[in-house]
Amino acid sequence: TTPGGTLFSTTPGGTRIIYDRKFLMECRNSPVTKTPPKDLPAIPGVTSPSSDEPPTEASQSHLRNSPEDKRAG
Repeated sequence: TTPGGTLFSTTPGGTRIIYDRKFLMECRNSPVTKTPPKDLPAIPGVTSPSSDEPPTEASQSHLRNSPEDKRAG
């Protein structure tokens, strides 16, 4: 971005796209920008609300390899 609010982007083909502040401000009210893509995967905390509990496997894996376990044995 620039101090004036201009945002620059590049396509996979290398084409440079320039978005000015006025265009971006107009886009924020568009219904298209408020509708998620059809095939968007559910990623907790990113594309869907995060769950209160971490997955069981992830929450217990750090316990098996913790430094405390190595000192106790």
